[in-house]
Amino acid sequence: MKADIHPQYHVIKVVMTDGTEYTTRSTYGNPGDTLNLDIDPKTHPAWTGGSQQLLDRGGRLSKFNSRFGNLGLKK
Repeated sequence: MKADIHPQYHVIKVVMTDGTEYTTRSTYGNPGDTLNLDIDPKTHPAWTGGSQQLLDRGGRLSKFNSRFGNLGLKK
């Protein structure tokens, strides 16, 4: 491998939104830095299964559903 082209890989501390902490290796910041998360798997709806409402802006969602709505799996 070529020298001096790869990022430095070191240990950092990650603080979740609920205050829990863990250490991991990363290329973020400098050795010993702390990464404070604003969004994590415990709070974000993508991981928790929260309800999210799709907005139809400019008719794009209804246009998509009219073109591809019949491709769903049937039981």
